[in-house]
Amino acid sequence: MRIVILSDVHSNIVALETVLADAGSFDALWCLGDTIGYGPAPNECVELIRHHAAITLTGNHDLACLGKISLNDFNPDARRANLWNGSQLTAANREWLLPLPPARSADDHYYLAHGSPREPIWEYLLMPSQAIANLEWFSEPVCFIGHSHVQFAFRCPRNDSHCERIMPEVDSQLALTADARYFINPGSVGQPRDHDPRAAYVILDTDRQTVTFKRVAYDIKQVQQQMRDYGLPPALIYRLSVGM
Repeated sequence: MRIVILSDVHSNIVALETVLADAGSFDALWCLGDTIGYGPAPNECVELIRHHAAITLTGNHDLACLGKISLNDFNPDARRANLWNGSQLTAANREWLLPLPPARSADDHYYLAHGSPREPIWEYLLMPSQAIANLEWFSEPVCFIGHSHVQFAFRCPRNDSHCERIMPEVDSQLALTADARYFINPGSVGQPRDHDPRAAYVILDTDRQTVTFKRVAYDIKQVQQQMRDYGLPPALIYRLSVGM
């Protein structure tokens, strides 16, 4: 199977449509959460994910937009954008988002979490020590995570006490071998934070057991103008240009 895995769309419909066009044909799509928040098109993004995704998780921004967690946990710009995103949701899209889990098993080989298996809503899993600590929280060989908006992987050899962090080149492939366990972050579709403004995602080939890391340029200026039109915070508009 050819599976598109993406995360942190953040109401950026232009980036999401560009990613889907770039990905080409696929057998399934998994979304790791934060479909909404920050950006200008919450309903359009929810509807496109609803149409394509076989599995969708919730993230902290999704929950904040739905009023399920406190907006006081967010900085003023994020709080303002989340309030606006939540107010835009149709009843049908709100109903669809409400029951989504922050983590789940896809099958006996792949586990999915928005932040981390240990703390799926809030933990930014970025350090090797965190990867090691999280291994006991799931049993599958491979875990896909989002939340940090940074595209990377951890390879954790079995019967070893360290994890190797991998910062991939565009279109590079990672072979998922049986002698290790893995954490893989596809990066963010709608708001990358690794100093590369291009939308990020990965493609999992379950037959070959490979993950391909992808980046694609999209019309950032179009999204920024949409955000201005809706009066969204200038800092959120600016950061799209610099990928941070």
